[in-house]
Amino acid sequence: MYFDGDSIAAPATPAAESALAIIRVSGPLCKELSAVFSGKMSIEPRKAFYGAYRSLDGVLQDCCVFIPYPQGSSYTGESMLEICCHGNPIIVRSILDDLFRRGCRAAEPGEFTRRAFLNGRMDLTQAEAVQDLIAARSRASIDAAQRQLDGSVGRAVNSLLERLLNVIAYAEAYIDFPEEDLPPEDKDGPIAQLVSLQSDAKRLMATAPYSALLREGARTVIAGLPNAGKSSLLNALLGEERAIVSAEPGTTRDYIEERLIVGRHLLRIVDTAGLREGGGEIEDKGIEKSRQLIAHADIVILVIDGTAPPPCQELPVSLRELSARGLVIVAINKCDLPQEKPFDELLPGARLIRLSAITGEGLPELRDAVCDIIDSRYKAPGQDDVLVCARHAEALANMSDSIAQALDKMRRGEAAELAASDLRDALGSLEQIVGRVDSERVLDLVFSKFCIGK
Repeated sequence: MYFDGDSIAAPATPAAESALAIIRVSGPLCKELSAVFSGKMSIEPRKAFYGAYRSLDGVLQDCCVFIPYPQGSSYTGESMLEICCHGNPIIVRSILDDLFRRGCRAAEPGEFTRRAFLNGRMDLTQAEAVQDLIAARSRASIDAAQRQLDGSVGRAVNSLLERLLNVIAYAEAYIDFPEEDLPPEDKDGPIAQLVSLQSDAKRLMATAPYSALLREGARTVIAGLPNAGKSSLLNALLGEERAIVSAEPGTTRDYIEERLIVGRHLLRIVDTAGLREGGGEIEDKGIEKSRQLIAHADIVILVIDGTAPPPCQELPVSLRELSARGLVIVAINKCDLPQEKPFDELLPGARLIRLSAITGEGLPELRDAVCDIIDSRYKAPGQDDVLVCARHAEALANMSDSIAQALDKMRRGEAAELAASDLRDALGSLEQIVGRVDSERVLDLVFSKFCIGK
């Protein structure tokens, strides 16, 4: 059981006016505090009781609901106490100040979850999932975080660990006991097992881009000629006047980025400067930035003025490449007005949607098309599939590299000790994912993004 002797306290709800607020306490003082506020030496654990919170000098702070948790059966694994008071920030601050006078200290960001990890209540992947769940901005990212919190990543990595340990044990048996009556060494079996491990690790690594998309959002760039209706489309999608709309060409000279939920997905939607030549020095810089954003986009919505002839200027090469991969939607805008000739051959491979940013016609079809591209391009996982984050993918890549070095040595018939050393490196990479390696650097990196009180 991890224990540093400190009792920590922090608000578990935001610092704003609300009906209720929760303050968390974890550590050895919780049992004493429960007795003080209940007026009983022995109270039933995990059962709420109502009482007055009086400070050390006897002043009533609030009437609260207290929930005590025993050591070994709480979120952190230590004795815990949750105090539910009225959601006035002054009351919360007064109770916290009193708890500090009683011997608690202010919790650091993520310290409750860090203690839960150190006390074996969860592995490191589950601890990361707690923050992912809090920060999730779409239904899809919530679902992924809940699967990870349930242990999906930990189970997958522990399975790899056990299989790798079996190979290491087999290899080291011949190193440590060369003169024992062991059966003849069979390298083909371990080699096949290691190849299988590499293959499974690569399948997990392949989910990292989709996982990143869930956390950060799909970068969706709105591009097109000036006055095609790009800013009007952004405003229509957001449901607010976020971008300035004007009949004057070149109004947008820099990009505007907003976050937007479409279906189950989070988008980082970017309105860019209109693509044209000869717009002036400042506008030209904005256009160059537009080209860069297009080149690095997950999805591009090319807005075309349906009342004007098809654009005669050359479209960016990156836009044509993205279109060939099915990542471009051509939005024929102003469909509520008389239309020019068809635009079907404008960008081979692109999806065509006719819409009106003013009336809203075609917007549902555009949203559906965006979701279809995300699901098909990133191969949305099934309900039981495992998703790994960038940190996990890096560790899996290091594991795969170490296995590749071991395989190379084994196939060339080099000393078993050399291959075993590479396999131990691979094991260390896997252990970093679930947190079996006591590395303060890894823990600091994971918990640095947590909020106070979690």
